[in-house]
Amino acid sequence: MFKHDVLCFGETMAMFAAEYPGPLAYVERFGKRIAGADSNVAIGLRRLGLKVNWLSRVGNDSLGQFVVDTLRSEGLDCSKVEVDPEYPTGWQLKQRCDDGSDPQVEYFRRGSAASRMSPALISPELLQVRHLHATGIPPALSASCQELSHQLVDAMRAAGRTISFDPNLRPSLWPDEATMVEAINSLAFKADWLLPGLEEGRLLTGFESPQEIAEFYLERGVKKVAIKLGPEGAYWQDALGRHGVVPGHPVAQVVDTVGAGDAFAVGVISALLQGLPLEYAVDRGNWCGCRAVQSRGDMEGLPQRAELISYETQLQRSI
Repeated sequence: MFKHDVLCFGETMAMFAAEYPGPLAYVERFGKRIAGADSNVAIGLRRLGLKVNWLSRVGNDSLGQFVVDTLRSEGLDCSKVEVDPEYPTGWQLKQRCDDGSDPQVEYFRRGSAASRMSPALISPELLQVRHLHATGIPPALSASCQELSHQLVDAMRAAGRTISFDPNLRPSLWPDEATMVEAINSLAFKADWLLPGLEEGRLLTGFESPQEIAEFYLERGVKKVAIKLGPEGAYWQDALGRHGVVPGHPVAQVVDTVGAGDAFAVGVISALLQGLPLEYAVDRGNWCGCRAVQSRGDMEGLPQRAELISYETQLQRSI
């Protein structure tokens, strides 16, 4: 019996979100929130009823306290979050866009406490978990974070646990594209479930079509691949050769696109951990993604378990 269902790790930043549209240079009022792809997934999985352990590092400052308090209020186990006495908590500024376009985001994370994470954080207790979710962001933060990512993935593989991986490419954090591709793929090849976006897959593999991208990873040991296609939905393929496209869910108005991919990961991972078929998991991912883009904020639109139950009950009635 595991204490936790999922282990997630990475950097959560404090986010100052503009309260009205316009260039960031001229915005005078901001709301304080949190941001971070890895913790978005952790929060989403917890909201759907899974027990989630969160591994990270924050500064010994007010922003770090705010981050940890917010994550705890979402029900995450933050007992493995370290407080760094020297390095600060990272933060960002985020533009408000009311037309559904991608907002401008400015990051202040270089030399952050989270970039000081290392394999020293790994303990036998930490690994007592069913599943590990990893992304390509921690390995981009520092050499020690990259080593932490590999050692966590290797330890979970050795223990026979499942691993999901979202490339979540951040080119600005890498010295060059070739280094990024090699580093991200070295982790992707170790995953059981891979969740890239279409453009990410093209960059990482050199192939154009979703099927070619999926087969590139399946041939290298990945068991299930789900490729995000934006509003069109997602392509899926497994190691047995089964494949298909699950259409996206229509959205009347896109409010904020940030976090949609993280919401997709929440849906897919939660369904696969229930033992549901990949096609069904991808539909849940699409639904979670459509919910996310209809709310302002990176994780505010992630659905609660009751909402998921209501949706899937209606879905069964319509079949």
